[in-house]
Amino acid sequence: MKWGSITSRREVSLALILLVAVTSASGASASQRLNEHPKEPAQPASTTAKTPALAERAVKLPTVFYGAAYYHEYEPYERLNQDIKLMKAAGLDEVRMGESTWSLWEPEDGNFKYAWMDRVVDAMGKAGIKVILGTPTYSIPTWLYKEHPEILARPLGGAKVFYGMRQNMDFDNPAFRFYAKRLITNLVEHYKNSPYVIGWQIDNETASYGASNPDVFAGFVDHLKKKFGTTENLNKAWFLNYWGEDVNSWADLPSRDSAQSTGYKLEWARWQQIRVTRYLAWQAALVRKYRRPDQFVTTDFAGSMKPDVNEEAVAAHLDIAAVNVYHGTQNHFDGSQQSLLEDYTRSLKHSNFLVTETNAQTTDWDSAFQYPPYDGQLREDVYTHIANGADMVEYWHWASIPSGQETYWKGILSHDFEPNRAYREVSRTGHELQKIGPQLVGMQLKNKVAILWSRDSLNAIKFMPFTSSGPQWSFEPPVAGYASLVQQIHDALYSLNMGCDCVFPEDTDFSQYKLLIVPALYISDDALLERISDYVKNGGHVVMTFKSGFANENSAVRWVRAPGPLRNAAGFSYQEFSNLEHPLALKGDPFHVGGKENQVKYWAEFLMPEHAKALAFYDDPFFGRWPAITEYRYGKGSLLYEGTYLSNGLQRAILLDALQQAGLTGPDQQLPKEIHVVSGTDRIGKRLHYYFNYSGSNATFTYPYSAGEDLLTDEAIAHSQQITLKPWGVAIVEERE
Repeated sequence: MKWGSITSRREVSLALILLVAVTSASGASASQRLNEHPKEPAQPASTTAKTPALAERAVKLPTVFYGAAYYHEYEPYERLNQDIKLMKAAGLDEVRMGESTWSLWEPEDGNFKYAWMDRVVDAMGKAGIKVILGTPTYSIPTWLYKEHPEILARPLGGAKVFYGMRQNMDFDNPAFRFYAKRLITNLVEHYKNSPYVIGWQIDNETASYGASNPDVFAGFVDHLKKKFGTTENLNKAWFLNYWGEDVNSWADLPSRDSAQSTGYKLEWARWQQIRVTRYLAWQAALVRKYRRPDQFVTTDFAGSMKPDVNEEAVAAHLDIAAVNVYHGTQNHFDGSQQSLLEDYTRSLKHSNFLVTETNAQTTDWDSAFQYPPYDGQLREDVYTHIANGADMVEYWHWASIPSGQETYWKGILSHDFEPNRAYREVSRTGHELQKIGPQLVGMQLKNKVAILWSRDSLNAIKFMPFTSSGPQWSFEPPVAGYASLVQQIHDALYSLNMGCDCVFPEDTDFSQYKLLIVPALYISDDALLERISDYVKNGGHVVMTFKSGFANENSAVRWVRAPGPLRNAAGFSYQEFSNLEHPLALKGDPFHVGGKENQVKYWAEFLMPEHAKALAFYDDPFFGRWPAITEYRYGKGSLLYEGTYLSNGLQRAILLDALQQAGLTGPDQQLPKEIHVVSGTDRIGKRLHYYFNYSGSNATFTYPYSAGEDLLTDEAIAHSQQITLKPWGVAIVEERE
């Protein structure tokens, strides 16, 4: 079927629902595109640069959307009407559909089927449930594999690959691009006039899939030619005369399969990121070309901080970012995992985002991780996402699947499809959001602390880890690295009730933040190190860890005394470093953390203070001659440097001290450990304070802000009033003034 014209009243309603900047263009009809030849596909975009017209787009929702991914096609019997009735009764107002079944949209080459989805979209829309559709390109149908087996992604080493797993294709392959383009353009044209479809999710949890196919390698060579110009420049940047591996002709460049050059490995990782960005930018441009202007474009990041996905670059091509957030439950539910991923996602566009997937009941690809949430955790989780800046919370998924790999990744409904404990809690939350969602949507967080996150450092430290789980030469996996260090720092801030953003190496101005935390900035050009130094000189406070300033942008260790361009701002230099076979205590417990928390491990840089003050020394006859932690007042600011890997307790103590020096502490840092708070400002300028009890016992605290009202209970809250939250309870206080 084709959608008929929509009434002006409905158009006005939709305009109020989604205010999206208009950029669209007309194109050839679907019938014309069906006749395009697969040997002449549209080529991927040639740039990953941010496009101002896209970056300035905004999506403003009228309320917090609350829903689930819905797969009517997976259900063992016809129950669409029952599902919709249950959704409406639970207060759900949104579903995401269609992204997982290319084989139903196009069961054979060029034969498109819409009726199976049209009836679902119609039924949802008529019931007042909004629809987000996904482009179903992340899992290719069997007929496409049969016609073009070369589409499958070749792994490094060239092992044989087989069909059967999703996301196992080379999405740069010309044949894949042809069929994907034809599919996307037909779907978007078909649904662009549906009054019920409010947005498009492009692809699903996209990554590079480790593809090293011939076209991927050819693209990499072209990338190197543009970046380095000549093989001589490449040889110098990567020090390829080591082992006599100079490349004297671009045709001689070896494949990535057995490459040992750290420069090669890092640039290949960047190339995989570029591939992902170009692919998603290509899809976003296709959707924009054929969609209705008020339909937004997003994609769902599979968590965040991935080594092969440059989420910052991808986000520039989206109207709104979206993220899939899975986390611990039962006694492992404390909001910290959600906070890390969502602080990062919010920072991508400096705006709110969508949660397109999160825990419903239990998760995992087998039945070995079945830990359903305790009573209250599902509800608390929703408000956790909203407090972090989510304007939509969507479960994966509505109903559990009877068979297949994700049988035990359960939805709101279990395999019996009947209302249950989870459904009742979802229903309670849904009805609360129907009442207060318009007051919660669009909350703005203005943080004064930022973590500088470096994907290059993440990858390069993986290539040259500073820890191992086995003896020398065993090459066992590391027990700690860049990701664990970032997690530790964020956890410390989280435990201190201190909100933070993420900033990125490409950012040119950190001045809006009072405290900048720089974990293991192993890879950096001189310009970034100089920007950090200038930030300190002009009054900023920096906490920086070991391994920073170590290597340049090509993963070559600097051939000047460490820490290179940071030396003036850091106030020290060093020439040696060592792994630590066993944890070491700090002499005299200088940060008063006590016991095993007064320990460091894994790595020690032999810091030689030139102007910096030593804050802590190792309690050891050999290592004790060098400070473990230093601080230097440089210009108007300060730089504290951790030359070793700290315990969690030490990291928390140092960050608390840094926050105090930056003038950022207050009553939130005095709350009981069970209570976490997030504060922000709503769309009309009123302050909101979310209080969470992430424990199984009652927790009491003193409310320190101006008098207000708990939006969940309508109770007045006075300044200095004692508030008791039940286990896994929430209070949302809106200040009156």
